Amino acid sequence: MHLAASTRSLAELDFAAACLQLQELGFDKVELCLGDSAKLLRPAAVAADPEGLAVRMKDASRLTTVALMLEPEVDLVTFSGIVRFAQLLRATQITIKASPLGTPFNSEVDRLRERNEICHQSGVRLSILTEPGALTEDPHTAIEICQASKGVGITLDPSTFICRPGGPVDFDVVFPHVLHVHLRDTSPTAMQVPTGLGEVDYNRIIAVLNQLGYTRSLSVDLLPGVFEGEDRLRELRKLHLLLNSML
Repeated sequence: MHLAASTRSLAELDFAAACLQLQELGFDKVELCLGDSAKLLRPAAVAADPEGLAVRMKDASRLTTVALMLEPEVDLVTFSGIVRFAQLLRATQITIKASPLGTPFNSEVDRLRERNEICHQSGVRLSILTEPGALTEDPHTAIEICQASKGVGITLDPSTFICRPGGPVDFDVVFPHVLHVHLRDTSPTAMQVPTGLGEVDYNRIIAVLNQLGYTRSLSVDLLPGVFEGEDRLRELRKLHLLLNSML
């Protein structure tokens, strides 16, 4: 098990500057977030020139890219280009978002099977993010989707099951399906709070994953717009020190 940080944690910086800042904070592994905001790597640009961007990424930073997170839904041609980009960076994990609540179960399974086939051919694992407002906001539905979409796993964001209407719910059932993890501190009323003031039990999460033989990444993933400037850098430092002490 190893620690990484998502470039979404520094979404106000372009990817090269974000990688440099994470390196200065002590991280040596990174999860690249692809999205449509001005500073993030744009999916269409990545798909159009995966080879060129992979070279730029390697030139821009000494960080090892361990995973990609794709925020918007993209067509299969664009997705294939993104998988190629991951392959060039030797990143073995791609996280995509699950479809919104109300999406027919079979439609979601078909969507994931198509994308997982592309990933499988390139030796990349595919997982869906647990997230409020998505089909994966319920832990049991999340694992049913994975079971029906053979090979697809879960990117566990514990915040989903802590900050929710009706209060926190147990999410132990998802652990056997976890391929990636996003971490920040969370309270029952706020998706992101200063480290130490929330209810994320990092020790237990790490212990359960260890028991299951999990050897992949834990990614520090701060949400944009919650902390700014030095407060955001302070949170990254605190989580880096805290989680490294547990690994």
